[in-house]
Amino acid sequence: MSGLDPDSSGLMPARLRHSRTRDLGEAAIGWILFACAALSTLVTAGIIFVLLGETITFFTQVSPFEYLTGTEWTPQFLEKNFGVLPLAAGSILIAAGAAFVAIPTGLLTAIYMSEYARARTRAILKPTLEVLAGIPTVVYGYFALTFVTPTLRTIFPQTDIFNAASAAIVVGIMIIPTIASLSEDALRSVPNSLREGAFGLGATRLEVSLKVVVPAALSGITASFILGISRAIGETMAVSIAAGNLAQLTLSPFESIQTMTAYIVQVSLGDTPQGTIVYQTLFAVAFTLFLITLGMNVLSQWVLRRYREVYQ
Repeated sequence: MSGLDPDSSGLMPARLRHSRTRDLGEAAIGWILFACAALSTLVTAGIIFVLLGETITFFTQVSPFEYLTGTEWTPQFLEKNFGVLPLAAGSILIAAGAAFVAIPTGLLTAIYMSEYARARTRAILKPTLEVLAGIPTVVYGYFALTFVTPTLRTIFPQTDIFNAASAAIVVGIMIIPTIASLSEDALRSVPNSLREGAFGLGATRLEVSLKVVVPAALSGITASFILGISRAIGETMAVSIAAGNLAQLTLSPFESIQTMTAYIVQVSLGDTPQGTIVYQTLFAVAFTLFLITLGMNVLSQWVLRRYREVYQ
């Protein structure tokens, strides 16, 4: 019987070697994944460190109260003013206009793809819609300048050549794929048993979609809205081309404005000496924008956790 012993035949050592090789491979994969996650964290920490250092230096020369409440932004003029409200208002105006365009369009598109479209239609429509997300933002900017703005000036002659409305429209078009795709995923995650129960009670397809499916997926839909708006706030090239570079505190969408991202582009392209107060405004505005977008993303995650429906 000793000839059939696994240890004497060499089978057990081969199995042990295979098990050890597999364990080493799994450990290596784990370390690679950890390194990728750590790299992302380190890059984020490095960005915060760079922004925070220059921002603190800026606030040693400018009062935070003046920065947050001032209504004039003229750091490059002889008479310097450092009120960030005109830039913040411009960013909010663009985001609000983009949300007005993208939220209803994206949500209705998601409802159609989830509840009405056939599988073949959905397979064609969804990739086509996501092509919008792959178009360079500079193309959207020139589209706004050469098509959207002339159309607006035909309808509203008082519209400036560079205006917030055209920028908001193209940014809204840009974020439609984000809202539509995430909302559709949330709608399709609703169990079919809820739909079947509603149909069994005599509800129409529209009633099932609006009164059953959408409320059940509301947390995911709301999170998609917040993520889309946060991207609109951080949009750069399309806004810089279409909205102009005039930092003024206005609520009119037909006037030229400047957003925080547009100001960052303007200063970055100029001959701004390092260490000057104008150079430091670049980091102060960037850090403010970082805090706003971070808050939007944290809010979306909180909405998902707080109002998420779990179905068995």
